[in-house]
Amino acid sequence: MPTPTPAQSRAAARITAELAELDFALPGSVTPSYVTCGNPGCRCAADPPVRHGPYLIWTRTVAGHTVSRYLSKDQYAAYVPWLEASRRARALFRELQAISAEIADAELRPSTRQARRRTSRPRKTPAS
Repeated sequence: MPTPTPAQSRAAARITAELAELDFALPGSVTPSYVTCGNPGCRCAADPPVRHGPYLIWTRTVAGHTVSRYLSKDQYAAYVPWLEASRRARALFRELQAISAEIADAELRPSTRQARRRTSRPRKTPAS
C-alpha cells in the first residue's frame, strides 16, 4: 500500500476540500467571433472592413465532436463562474494527479539491490 508523506496528505486534503466547494462547472471555452456577411454594400465589405460582432461562441467537445452555441452578453456573464470553476477543477485534478504520481514513483522506485548491474558475464551456451 502506498504511503504518502504528511505534506502530501495535507496537499491532497486541501485539494479535495477545494474541489468539494466548487459548484457547477461548464466545460469548453467562449471566444468572440467577428464575421463578414457577404453583402457587397455592407460595412464589412468596405476597405478597411468593419466586421460584424463580437458574437460570443461557447465551444466544447461532446462525444468526439465539436459543439458550438451562441451566447448573449447576459448569458455569458451568467456562465463565467461556471467556466472558471471548470478550469479550476481541471487544475486541481492535475495537481492531485501529480501528487499521486509522486507517491507511486517513490513506492515503485527500484531498491539499490535491484538496481545493481550484473558484474559477471552471462554464460554462453555451447554450439550445437
